[in-house]
Amino acid sequence: MIYTTLNKIIEHKPCKTGWDTLLKSLGKAKADDAPLSLLAILDSNGLDDTLWCLIAVPEYDKEWRLFAVFCARAVQHLMEDARSLKALDVAEAYANGLATVEELKSAGDAAYAAWRVARQVNHIASSAAAAAWSTIQFSSSARGAALEAIIAGGFYFSGYIRAGQEHELRRIIKETK
Repeated sequence: MIYTTLNKIIEHKPCKTGWDTLLKSLGKAKADDAPLSLLAILDSNGLDDTLWCLIAVPEYDKEWRLFAVFCARAVQHLMEDARSLKALDVAEAYANGLATVEELKSAGDAAYAAWRVARQVNHIASSAAAAAWSTIQFSSSARGAALEAIIAGGFYFSGYIRAGQEHELRRIIKETK
């Protein structure tokens, strides 16, 4: 199970609405150092706020990178350029320690080029390509990659994709030690 604390979250200046919702759901008036499961945040505030809170658990970089790839793979069938698919493979390999930063950067550059082509031709393909590119573009922040992959993949497509993303995030939170 993945835990954080309210003090770790507040260090990153959460939005007032999300913060107030979380405190209310926990029956608390202020931040503390009590362990707080990301599942409690997900249940209280939903997917978007939970993803924002990943900033408070950077030690799970690998999990967030793999989650970003999972989110992008939900729309990979809409990717019309092999460079986008390659980006997903390299991002996954990088998360697992099987690709270098240079390989990640190269795949990111290629995925960006694929996105630039797709955005001139087809909005849906462009959104899918953006999801692939986003798994890499924030290479220094796996949390950023996860957020961007969800934005590019989930918001542009149907609610069932977002439900799948939430289900996978729940699985990761529960199974990670």
